[in-house]
Amino acid sequence: MRSRVNLKHLSRIIAVVGLGLTFASMATVSRAQLSPTPTPTPELVHYGDLIDLDVEGGFEFDWRGRLNPEGFLDGLNTYGDPVYGLCRSESDIAADVVKVYKRLLRDPVVIVRVIDRSNRAVATIDGAIKLPQRFQMRRPARLLELIVLAGGITDDAGGEIRLFRPPNLSCVGSKAPTGNAGVVEVITIADLLSGKSAANPIVNSGDLITVLGTTPIYVIGGVNNPRNIGARTIMTVTRAIAAAGGLAKEADTQNIVIFRRDGGETRSIDVDIDKIAAGTSPDIELRPLDIVEVGQKGSGKRSYPPVLTGTQTKALLTLPLRIVE
Repeated sequence: MRSRVNLKHLSRIIAVVGLGLTFASMATVSRAQLSPTPTPTPELVHYGDLIDLDVEGGFEFDWRGRLNPEGFLDGLNTYGDPVYGLCRSESDIAADVVKVYKRLLRDPVVIVRVIDRSNRAVATIDGAIKLPQRFQMRRPARLLELIVLAGGITDDAGGEIRLFRPPNLSCVGSKAPTGNAGVVEVITIADLLSGKSAANPIVNSGDLITVLGTTPIYVIGGVNNPRNIGARTIMTVTRAIAAAGGLAKEADTQNIVIFRRDGGETRSIDVDIDKIAAGTSPDIELRPLDIVEVGQKGSGKRSYPPVLTGTQTKALLTLPLRIVE
């Protein structure tokens, strides 16, 4: 009797499990039907791509080469009508070649393939970045990822990033020959760090990214750490000296000069730290490119502004190349 009851329970359990699996499979099928399969966009031809054109049935009309500066197949003998290839798919280019070759061949079959994409324009990141470099884009990547790969921004970075997109290098929105106007996008670092999607665009081949730096204020002479200071906020003389490590032992607090450009001339402003501390003299607000020279005991007052040599940035062509894949 017990064995019969157990068999009944077991058969009921199997029936319920089978019904559940049936519903689950139906739900899976319905979800698969509702979610459309993404159709990949055809790979477009870029500047620098090596293109192979094969005409079936012989070798006389075959061609291999790249695009010329105007975007046409360079050196392809079309007997008068050049074939435009920039930012077009392989099948579209093959269709145009067929139209041209129909004058010479009967029902030509043309196959166009891009056999090498490694010579495309590179994306470059430069400016107030720790490791300026070039990127060969083999997959989509966003701005923040490239900044991280470049070591992050430096302390003298300002609040903006400028992205310049030359025309026709990345084939974004390009369907036909266009002018020479590029697109410039200005992105604030605050929006990028806050996670706004519009501030983190996809970087394309040929994009030029510049992390803008702040205009410096120079503090030299009798301070512990002579340096240039980014003028992000209001900066006064005392704050600038404090940012440069404070006064050195040999500093002359009554012999401080601000050299300021005023049009085509440079004028000097005398400052006395002791009077500022006593409240009898204002703490002068500095401007970008001001040079604050703290005098040193035993040295005379400078008659002419000092000549400062700025840091030289590497040429873009000598920057290291990194492959993003």
